[in-house]
Formats: sequence, structure tokens, C-alpha cells
Amino acid sequence: MFEKFTEKAINVVTRAQQIASGTVEPEHILLALVQEAKGISLKIFKSYNIDFETLKDELNITPVNRNQGFSDSSKVLLKKTLDLATASGNSTVLYEHLFLAVLSDKKSNSLKTLEKLGFDVQKSGLLLEKLVQRKTKRLYHPEIDDERESKPQTVTDFDSKESSDVFERAVSKLSASNYEILGTEQILSSILEDKDSQLSRIFAKFGVTYENFEEKLANIQSRQAEYEGKQIIFTPNAFRAMGLALQTAKELGSSVVKPEHIVLGLLKTKKGIAYEILKELNIPDDDLAHSIIKPIEKQMPETLTILRLAKQEARRLGKSVVGTEMFLLGIIGEAAGVGSIVLSELEINIKDARNIVEKLVGFGNEYFDKEIVFTKRAKRVLEKAWEFAKKENKERIESAHMLLAITTEPESLAMKALELLGVDAVEIKEGIKKHA
Repeated sequence: MFEKFTEKAINVVTRAQQIASGTVEPEHILLALVQEAKGISLKIFKSYNIDFETLKDELNITPVNRNQGFSDSSKVLLKKTLDLATASGNSTVLYEHLFLAVLSDKKSNSLKTLEKLGFDVQKSGLLLEKLVQRKTKRLYHPEIDDERESKPQTVTDFDSKESSDVFERAVSKLSASNYEILGTEQILSSILEDKDSQLSRIFAKFGVTYENFEEKLANIQSRQAEYEGKQIIFTPNAFRAMGLALQTAKELGSSVVKPEHIVLGLLKTKKGIAYEILKELNIPDDDLAHSIIKPIEKQMPETLTILRLAKQEARRLGKSVVGTEMFLLGIIGEAAGVGSIVLSELEINIKDARNIVEKLVGFGNEYFDKEIVFTKRAKRVLEKAWEFAKKENKERIESAHMLLAITTEPESLAMKALELLGVDAVEIKEGIKKHA
């Protein structure tokens, strides 16, 4: 029977056995529910000023015998719990199903005692039913419908020393030319000019040096490849590349944009003079990008691990879209960061979280070679995590920043999953604060 119970539900049953020290009665299960209550369930009990000691005194339980096991009444209650889980479309039994089973036994001493203490059975039951009700499965991702965009980025986000030095050299090159607008070619030339950097050494392995890049650049007669829209401080392609650089920095777990992120942004645009020169030099995009990312991966930034795990979870469900709920699974799966520790302390495990996420988004049938994309809401969470990291003057985005950022999106699938698991934003924030 108990193989379908989530960890939280199992904890209630175990606690009831400890309280009973013998035959487990429905009253022991109710006491265990109060003692193990968290999140919304805890708020329900608190709203009626019901705690363990108050309820224990009111129930005044007298042991009938000292036999181990469950009384017939408790067995009926547990069977009712399984029926409620099935009726709500859940493949697992949640804490809330046990709670509902207690509230549905109209003739029990437990319910009479709760009502005596002013507990509103109907109101609480409706709330619990809403929490456990299975969501409709969809082949599309619910967060795709979110129309709000992430806030636009500006060059003030490129405030790492390395990037500042690159732009300083690029502006100097611009002053020496006949151009007034910074393009991808000045940016990449300035990156290559730092011959002692790890990035320049990676380029050298592909046969790209400052000298041969400048030689190719000298032969460029037109900047037409840089212009595809309105002229701004950067050329349109350079501006696009900088936006991609910023997004790449976040996805690689950095709260500052470094030259390697800029190069990766340039490669992602697949346009502009710098990119054309690299193609003329027969540089394979993917190999160069992999060589740049490999040293970053060796540093094992938490967010990079989380996002990689989030993508794996999406693929497992046949999805090519990563939403906030996949971020949540990634945080739990990362296992070592503060975010994962906080969730573990709140008794959230990967098995239960996966079950809830599967109910929220269902299974897809998208091909595994399709490019993974983030929902707009997921991008906002990443943006907020970036802001939290910068506020703390951290060079890397950590799992705690990711988890805290999720709480800023109350309508996200991640928060819905957490609520169904019995955890709310306040508990998460307090947990993160405790580990700060």
C-alpha cells in the first residue's frame, strides 16, 4: 500500500506509529498530520489556532491495547486515502490526501474534535481538493502563453574588468578608423589583441591570431554585413551579439559578462564582419564554442549544472521547452547547493517533484534533436537570479539565487509544483536566509 505514498505522506504514517506506540488509530494520524504540517496545511491549522498539544489534550486518547499495526478504522482511513488520490488523478498519495481522508470521515472522533475547536471542515476541504486536483496534460508548455518579456539589456551590464578592457580597446580602434559605430569586428579584434588571455590561446589552436584577423579586416571594403536595421551605438549585429553574450553568461552561471561570453554571443549571431572573417579562416563554429565552454564547465558553476539538468528533465518528458518547473527539478538534482539543501530540509525530493511536474506539463513527443528553448517566464527567473547575484557581489549565479528568483514568479509552474508539495514562498525565503 505505502509504495505509492510520497515522502511527506510516509512521514505522517511513521509519526502516527511513534505517537501511538502501539495500535494506530485515526486520531493518531490526525495528530501526526498536525505535527508534520508545512506550507499551506500548516497555515490551515494555524488559522484555527490548532497545534499538536492543544489537539492532543482535546482528543484525550486512551490506548486500547499495545499491539503493533493499524486498527480497522485506520485501515479504512488509509484505503479512503488511496481512493482520494485515484479520484484526483494522482498516481501518488500526498500528505493532503491523508488530510482529506480524515476530513471526509463524518462520524469520527477526529472530525468532531476539530469542529469543536472551530475548524471549518468544508472550507478547508475545498482548498485541499484544489491543491491535489490533477492538471490537464498539454503537449505545449503552459508558460509559452506568458506574454510579458524580460527587460531589455544595456551595455552597462558588461561591467567585468575583462569586458571593460575589451570595450576600451575597441573604442580606441573605432577612434582610429573612419567609423562612428562600434561593430563586431572591433570587438573581436580587441579580444584577440590580449594575446596572453586563455581566449586568445583557444583561438590560436584554431589558427586565428590577432595578426591574421587584422589582415583579413584590412581587406574588408564595406561594412554592409554589420547593418540590417536602425543604426545605434553598436551596429545592429554587434548589439544583437552583446544581448546573446549577456544571455550566455547567465546560462553559464556567471553574473558578469566576460570576453568568452562575448565571443560565444558573436558565434550565435552567425552574422557580421567578425563572423565572416572567422568563416573565411575556416573556423568551425561548434568546435570553437565547445573549446571556450569546456574550461568554464570544469569550474562546475551551480547554475550551469542546474540548467543542464533542467534540459535533461525536459528531454525525459519529450519536451523541447524548459520552463520554471524544469529549473526546480534542476535545483533539486544539483544536490550540493544551498537551493537543493533548503528544498531537502522542506522534505522535497526529486521523485515527488518529478511526479508533480509530470502532472502539470504531461509528456510530449518532440524530437530529441530539436533545440531546447526557455519560456519567457524561465528567462525572467534567470534574469532575477542574475540580479540577486550581482546585488551580493557574487561572480557566479548560485542555486540559492535561482530558487529565490522562482519565488518572485508566484504564477509559475515551479511555484505551483512547490505548493502542491506543501511548500510556500515564505518557507523558501526563510530557509535561504538561514543558510546565508
